[in-house]
Amino acid sequence: MRTHTKEFQQNLTPIDAFEVLKEGNRRFINNLKLNRDLLQQMDETAGGQYPFAVTLSCMDSRTSIEHIFDQGLGDIFSIRIAGNVVNEDIVGSIEYACKVAGSKLIVVLGHSKCGAIKGACDAVEMGSLTGLLEKVKPALEKTAAAAKETTKEQYAEVVAQANVLESMREILEKSAILRNMYNEGKIGLVGGMYHVENGRVSFIRQLFAEEAVLQEEKASA
Repeated sequence: MRTHTKEFQQNLTPIDAFEVLKEGNRRFINNLKLNRDLLQQMDETAGGQYPFAVTLSCMDSRTSIEHIFDQGLGDIFSIRIAGNVVNEDIVGSIEYACKVAGSKLIVVLGHSKCGAIKGACDAVEMGSLTGLLEKVKPALEKTAAAAKETTKEQYAEVVAQANVLESMREILEKSAILRNMYNEGKIGLVGGMYHVENGRVSFIRQLFAEEAVLQEEKASA
């Protein structure tokens, strides 16, 4: 398996990029990972990188993006922070990935049994972690009713999914650059949950303005 090239990246659509990741996760859960020469990929990326996607995921030690989606060196930008929350620095990093480096897809990935989410549900306060967990508050507010209808463990999973959707919303809301690229069909945005129990990624929201752009181009042709 060779390293993804500039040509590969440029010819990929956002939907194509999504399919690459889905296929990679299928390989991962079936233990059919592609055979890669990482030293060769190191040499091939020494002069430049052409990642086709950028991910925002949790720092949890079980959620290595390259493994989950069976990707190699130089294939994907990986931004990791407890609770996959959004801040200005993260938005700026995603802007660089898409606008400058050419990535075609943004992925926000939460996961089951997330310690950060459980901490937010329990209103944990500890040093700088307090401010980080505060960023999960919008997801807590939107799922408050579910807290009365589920167990503590079930509610944490509900909040984790809501937090993914909230992070997706914030990315487009906070960045005019990314919002314009999305509206023009240049990038897509998807949200998913990684299940630490079995390695599977389930996608809970898929945003592809690309489809609408293509329809408009066909209508005007």
